[in-house]
Amino acid sequence: MDKVDLLVVGAGISGLTTAYFVGKERPQWKVVVCEGAPVVGGTMQTSYHEGFIVEHGPNGFLTNKPHTLELCRELGIEDQLLPSSDETRRRFIYTGGKLREIPLNPVKFLFASNILSPWGKLRMLGEFFMPPLKREVDESLSIFAIRRLGREVLERLLDPMVAGVYAGNPDQVSLKSTFPTIHNLEREYGGLIRGMIALKRERKREGRRTGGPAGPSGELTSFKSGVGFLPKEISKRLKNNVLTGCPVESIQKEKNGFMVLTSKGKRFEARKVLIAAPAYAAAAMVRGLSPSLADELGAIPYAPMGVVALGYSKAEVGRPEGFGLLVPRGERLPILGVLWDSSIFPNRAPEEKVLLRVMIGGARQPELAMKEDNELMELAKEGVRITMGIEADPLFTEVFRYPKAIPQYVVGHQKRLERIEEILKQLRGLFLGGNAYRGIGLNDCVKNAKEVAHSIMGNPLH
Repeated sequence: MDKVDLLVVGAGISGLTTAYFVGKERPQWKVVVCEGAPVVGGTMQTSYHEGFIVEHGPNGFLTNKPHTLELCRELGIEDQLLPSSDETRRRFIYTGGKLREIPLNPVKFLFASNILSPWGKLRMLGEFFMPPLKREVDESLSIFAIRRLGREVLERLLDPMVAGVYAGNPDQVSLKSTFPTIHNLEREYGGLIRGMIALKRERKREGRRTGGPAGPSGELTSFKSGVGFLPKEISKRLKNNVLTGCPVESIQKEKNGFMVLTSKGKRFEARKVLIAAPAYAAAAMVRGLSPSLADELGAIPYAPMGVVALGYSKAEVGRPEGFGLLVPRGERLPILGVLWDSSIFPNRAPEEKVLLRVMIGGARQPELAMKEDNELMELAKEGVRITMGIEADPLFTEVFRYPKAIPQYVVGHQKRLERIEEILKQLRGLFLGGNAYRGIGLNDCVKNAKEVAHSIMGNPLH
């Protein structure tokens, strides 16, 4: 039986980063990370095929928050960072049977874009005159959007946006938990348009790059060899204390900590435990320790996702210029959207080749995500044919399938987190981390990992 100061369950970016921060600040502690999969990184994996660099999950992080950049500086890997091309500012919606660019400039969006009808634009502008809610409410994105912006904005802009970021359903996701910035604009400024005007003035004074209707502020950044590089580098800093192929089966409370049992019979006696596995996996581990905690964790839903990478000859399909396209559910297509990976990061495909990634399923069409590889490839090819006019057969394909890809912060998520916190107070020494709680993006995971690390060490940041 191994005795450790901290056992981390899960070697995704959250678990690895927390272990790194704790190990750095408490070098005298024995910190061990257990991972059930044969490799570290969770969905942050990158594969390589004859010059194609293919991401299995996320493709980078935004520099509008400092957390991942600071981590890279600490690790000494800044020279491996890869900024995206300027073309990523161009984003598209496929609506009304056409691919339409979302103008960055709000004036152009209102007067030159045909994504919204004249009535839809007037209804959206009417948001400026709408009073804010007088009480704090956890409402769905759909209810909020219809209340303040109109159904057309919901269906043509916000629905594809939530599908692209969260693979989610706007009727179910919580605005407060999923898009807290939008929620806070109404709380702090009385409305979205008022808030955006105020924020733009603040950013202009500070010299910061501003976002627009087409996308957030900040520059999308990745790594030269793909995002899989980052978890591997963190794992190297932890040396031989990351155990892959070592799935945790259960966690039991002991007098001076916890007994952690793995499915391969290995036991750890740990003073403190961080579970940085997905919420559904964490629920199974703590069932014998706290049924109520297991119930709360198991109730966090996940959306499935099928991802199809398609490599083409540039001569046959041209070169798409932009970040990619999203599809509103009203179009009734079998895809959520397409990332134009070799336009975002040109080194993702060989010279004279193009790499696309097609997203399928999500909360919108969960049954499609789990289809067989050949069926997913056909759906992907149909999607790019309809939206981008690509008739050619791909030179290269790769399929990834995630039955539970992205946690869904549905209405009531904040209340669930409060109940989980109350339960954890009774289980001193047990901590939770990962993207199921307070943000799914890479920056969010790194930020939360640092906060959890400080809590584990007994000096919380706030």
